[in-house]
Amino acid sequence: MNPSNSRTEIAINLGDRSYGIVVGCGLLDETGAFVRRAGFHSPIPVITDSNVGPIYAERVRTSLEREGFHAAVLTFPAGETEKNISTLSRLYDGMAALKPERKSGVVALGGGVVGDVAGFAAATFLRGIRFIQVPTTLLAQVDASVGGKVGIDHASGKNLIGAFHQPSAVLIDPQTLLTLDRRQIKAGLAEIVKHGVIADAGLFETVSSALDRLLAAEEEIYTAIIPWNCRIKARVVEQDERESGLRAILNFGHTIGHAVEALTGYGRYLHGEAVAIGMLAEAMLGEKLGITPPEAVQRLRSLLTTAGFPLSKPDLSADALLESMFHDKKVERGHLRFVFPVEIGNVVIRSVEDLDLIRNTWDSYSI
Repeated sequence: MNPSNSRTEIAINLGDRSYGIVVGCGLLDETGAFVRRAGFHSPIPVITDSNVGPIYAERVRTSLEREGFHAAVLTFPAGETEKNISTLSRLYDGMAALKPERKSGVVALGGGVVGDVAGFAAATFLRGIRFIQVPTTLLAQVDASVGGKVGIDHASGKNLIGAFHQPSAVLIDPQTLLTLDRRQIKAGLAEIVKHGVIADAGLFETVSSALDRLLAAEEEIYTAIIPWNCRIKARVVEQDERESGLRAILNFGHTIGHAVEALTGYGRYLHGEAVAIGMLAEAMLGEKLGITPPEAVQRLRSLLTTAGFPLSKPDLSADALLESMFHDKKVERGHLRFVFPVEIGNVVIRSVEDLDLIRNTWDSYSI
């Protein structure tokens, strides 16, 4: 089958919050039809950023207007540093000027930052209106757009202000990957590697064997890889929507990764790059605890190194890292929680009370 003509649909079963993920080339131009199917009313704010807007916003707006909707594009500056209360306030102003009703809905067009901010705006405006995710980056397509986590950052830490607000649909057009640079592709690849480590050894092996094709953003392989990842995340979210247990496995690499992002001002590393450092460091900590086999650490290190991630240790002290991690949402009863591989494809969640061991792991971190 020609991948350009194929379409994959994945259901996320969450009772009255259930929705579908649709993956297919050309879906961007069908946004209006999906919004119509979801039962949204005009006006429709299309929230995007300054990178994605100039490339795709007009196509989405035209698609909406073709279906009879009044649509307006609201754009904010691109970057994790814009994921804050000031950006949110400006979006509220733009949304209020459109005079939306409770049955209106938002279209989130962009990467993970756009999905988080637009989703949180939808979750809180008029005490909650619906939204549709149209992710345009690899990281958003395989991870951030699925699961209903929305929010903004705070000076004390990443994603500290947010909500669970499931989208009405997720529309993924792999052709948007053609406009991404190699760095953005790698950032998304980090989340794919994470899914392989936590839940699917076969996915990890596929990434290892097809790394060149993945880095080259070949349409055919991503038409298969994106649904594969969405299914993994969908099954986890179905069992634990609000992260009271199993869903925490999705945080592998994020306890340290979020601290690295925060301490470097959200500007030095893309999210996936920080997660790559976090995965390796947390696997090393797992090895010191006797949980993660040395061979699993080496396989992970080898894949991340071959992919070309910037894995060198940032100039951050262990004490600064610990302080930042203790501001994170993943602290439980005063203890840091980590996800540790017991083998590739299987992980456990453990609290770590020995702060000196964490310090020692960070001090000895190397590639």
